Amino acid sequence: VTHGYRQQPTVVNNVETFCAAALIAIHGGVWYRAIGTARSAGTKVLSVSGDCARPGIYEYPFGVTVRQVLADCGAERTQAVQVSGPSGICVGAAEFDRQLAFEDLPTAGAFMVFDESRDMFEVARNFAHFFAHESCGFCTPCRVGTTLLKNTMDKLAAGKGSAYDMNEMKHIMHILRGM
Repeated sequence: VTHGYRQQPTVVNNVETFCAAALIAIHGGVWYRAIGTARSAGTKVLSVSGDCARPGIYEYPFGVTVRQVLADCGAERTQAVQVSGPSGICVGAAEFDRQLAFEDLPTAGAFMVFDESRDMFEVARNFAHFFAHESCGFCTPCRVGTTLLKNTMDKLAAGKGSAYDMNEMKHIMHILRGM
């Protein structure tokens, strides 16, 4: 079964893929398959940013824990990490032993660190503003949903929200996740 563009073999030409392909060509598929986890072979390049002493580009075998990345980048008093950018997954301190791998926390490579000085509601509100601004406007659920989410979060930030607004946000987010 072929899973590429139009169900045909497809080359994804980015630096990370070319580097992996070169290593596979030199060392072989068996060698490469031995790196990572049972379901996530190889390595992943992470762009680590935010509240840490050593932000930058890191490469890890799949299966590395969030906790290990935080230790390596010098993060302290971390309350949350956003994995895979604003549309990814936010994990709290109780989940720092989770692994970056397709079977646990899949990642496109972004790893944003938030320490205890951050107001996570404001982080989420900033992401809502980003998505409302960046929506291409083609599909109605995204165009309308992101704007409703942004407006509701602004209402809550102004101290004018209610339990209804919280439930409405959950409903909107459920719709947006299903797209």
